[in-house]
Amino acid sequence: MTVADASEGAGQGDAILLENLQVPAALGVTAAEREMRRPVRIDLEVGRSLAKAGGSDRIRETLDYGDIYQVVERVAGGGEYRLVEALATGIAEALLAEFSIDWVRVEIRKAKPLAGVLEAAGVRITRTREG
Repeated sequence: MTVADASEGAGQGDAILLENLQVPAALGVTAAEREMRRPVRIDLEVGRSLAKAGGSDRIRETLDYGDIYQVVERVAGGGEYRLVEALATGIAEALLAEFSIDWVRVEIRKAKPLAGVLEAAGVRITRTREG
């Protein structure tokens, strides 16, 4: 499986939304910052047809939110990341690898990266399944 940057095409059609997930992550440019394991806020859009689930009203026709969260928690908590961009990419790649989805949009916000000056900073990336 290959993963592609998706500036066009993704974000169209059906999507599962998970908003404001809070997961501790070893994230920061310095080792001291990474040791703090501060929570990051994550919003996800997971692109997949929801027609079958909408018609059947059965969980097996869709994705379980808990399963998605477990992947996010494993990626965020299982490594160290200097950049928010790297964490977002790791989450996107893991979700595309583990679930039958067409695309994923990951938005991550790091709270108060500059004390007293900035409420949050973050990134939004969209990746699609290629091929």
